Amino acid sequence: MIGRVRPAVSNLASYTPGKAASQVEAEHDISDAIKLASNENPWSPVPEITAAIADAVAGVNRYADNSASDVRAALGQWLDIDPTHITVGCGSSGLLQQLFMVYVDPGDEVLFPYPSFEVYPVFSTLFDAVQVRTPLIDHTFDLDAVAAAVTDKTKLVFLATPNNPTGTSIAMADVDALMRKIQNDVIVVIDEAYREFNDPAFGDPVDLLVDHNNVVITRTFSKAFGLAGLRSGYGVCHPDIVRELDKVRLAFSVSNLSQAGMLAAIEHEDAAMAKVADLLAERQRCVDALAAAGVETPPTHANFIYIPTGDASADIATAMEKLGVVTRPFPGIGLRITIGTPEQNDRWLAAFLASR
Repeated sequence: MIGRVRPAVSNLASYTPGKAASQVEAEHDISDAIKLASNENPWSPVPEITAAIADAVAGVNRYADNSASDVRAALGQWLDIDPTHITVGCGSSGLLQQLFMVYVDPGDEVLFPYPSFEVYPVFSTLFDAVQVRTPLIDHTFDLDAVAAAVTDKTKLVFLATPNNPTGTSIAMADVDALMRKIQNDVIVVIDEAYREFNDPAFGDPVDLLVDHNNVVITRTFSKAFGLAGLRSGYGVCHPDIVRELDKVRLAFSVSNLSQAGMLAAIEHEDAAMAKVADLLAERQRCVDALAAAGVETPPTHANFIYIPTGDASADIATAMEKLGVVTRPFPGIGLRITIGTPEQNDRWLAAFLASR
């Protein structure tokens, strides 16, 4: 071994992204595969956003504004909140990592319902934290179990809503009730990577900041706005938390292209949300098609559908790959399929029904 690798790293099961279409084509000697495994937006950003990013390319010889001051100001106006409550990160996942860097020492407890976003256990292992997992009930969070699992060693609680991979959401009124059972020195992270696909009836977690200064909300432009390749995330929280998170952000990690994309996305939100409306219509069409075929799915509020296929999950995913459709299996649990274009959705529906 070269060097002395930390045990937490040498034993780490890394985050595994969805397979690329080209990888599946090579594995199965096929062509024209489609990737529906990474919850990407199937459409490019609206032209106004891509034009703003292209204009920013000429300035890549210079470092970006490390604080992303213009982005924070624009986000503050957009969200109707003082910019001192806003931070930025290299995608929302970058902000999640920063939260671990700020709060978690070896042996501290990190609590999250599971199955949920796979980076929670990855980062927990990396920082030598004790993972405390609460089971889902009917594919959604049991917040009473979460409250009961908090101890004096708990540093972070993660609540992804809509949840990845199940697509289910939790109401902010229920989160408010949870917060009243948790001491103020525990940070509760509401991970909203899929918020633009969610039903507004679940509420806005920003409203929780009025009564709970230990809430951190993480969001991204990767999904709804089609900026996954730029890694553009932001957080909303108390200014004291913003200051701590800013200390550990890798310098210049939010690039000038990312900042240009975020500013344009805010300015042209209506055009981007028109594409989201098309995606939501496709999501409903797929849910209806599955229901008509007798396939039950949890209610989804994200840009994907989760099918609880249990022990057959890996086999179904492999069978679909052979038909040129790449999905994300969770062995022994279920299958997550990203909503694509209408043509792609027709393909995966046919492939799934033929493979189950």
